[in-house]
Amino acid sequence: MKITFRSPSNLAIVKYWGKYGRQLPRNASISLTLDNAYSETSLEYEEKKDKSQITLDFFFEGNGNEAFGKRILKFLNSVADELPFLKEYHLTIHSHNSFPHSAGIASSAARMSALALCLCQMERELSYTLPAEEVFYRRVSYFSRLASGSACRSVYPYAASWGKTAHIEGSSDEFATPCATQLHDIFKTFHDDILIISQDEKSVSSSAGHELMEGNPFAALRYELADRNLGHLMGAFKDGDLETFGTIAEEEALMLHALMMTSHPSYILMEGGTVEAIKRVRNWRQESKLPLYFSLDAGPNLHLLYPNSIATEVKSFIESNLVSLCESGRVIADKVGKGAKKL
Repeated sequence: MKITFRSPSNLAIVKYWGKYGRQLPRNASISLTLDNAYSETSLEYEEKKDKSQITLDFFFEGNGNEAFGKRILKFLNSVADELPFLKEYHLTIHSHNSFPHSAGIASSAARMSALALCLCQMERELSYTLPAEEVFYRRVSYFSRLASGSACRSVYPYAASWGKTAHIEGSSDEFATPCATQLHDIFKTFHDDILIISQDEKSVSSSAGHELMEGNPFAALRYELADRNLGHLMGAFKDGDLETFGTIAEEEALMLHALMMTSHPSYILMEGGTVEAIKRVRNWRQESKLPLYFSLDAGPNLHLLYPNSIATEVKSFIESNLVSLCESGRVIADKVGKGAKKL
């Protein structure tokens, strides 16, 4: 049997940075679901005689990948009590991305949410039950979180939050909460053009970055500011307030990288081209008076956020002023999307 899902990456506007326990967040976060930056994962399963342990063959972009395979096997073993059928079948997993791996575009969020979708669909098929869609996706989000924290947000369309907060009804540390109904229509057609400043694998993984938050002197203040920003952002999402949205998006992006620079040991993931692109975006916004804003994930590549109404002007600005800063001139033209889908 074979199951294939496509699941997108997501861009956190209020960032999750710092965790505890079994993949639980130190602060609540909220993200926009992307569309063109995605992972496709196929899961094949074949019954076997020896059912004593989970067995797996893993291929990333057509090639065996021992490091990824070990991480996925570790995850599968961690959820074997909840998904006991995994030991009964030999698993073969093929995965590929539409964007550079480990360059700060939340590749693990896309890949692991796609895997969780496959696993929950496998559970569906083997148990011959069809749970309500809401129950199915909550279960997918739960397992996605255990695989890679921010992956839990990728399964929902348009926007999703993760982490218990008074600002969002039904929010939880265990799984993400869909937020599409709380979005003004202007955000449902929002663009996110990603400037690929560098395609190199980043020097410090996100997992290591989260661990370093435990000794960061600004950690407590960070979690307080994240909650404040989340409250203001939910109001901006509801009202279509682009200025407040943009201010929070940029503040959160820069704060994330400031936390990296003040960790022990400290590290820097931005490149010179990242800083130059930020300067050019700010200058252009000031001159044009148009609502173009930026964000960053845990990497050097800049996300440009703007409403559909100014797409023509922004595309022209990117071509004339920003493409030269990108590696091989690469820009991923993305937008807010409708979430994961079965292929």
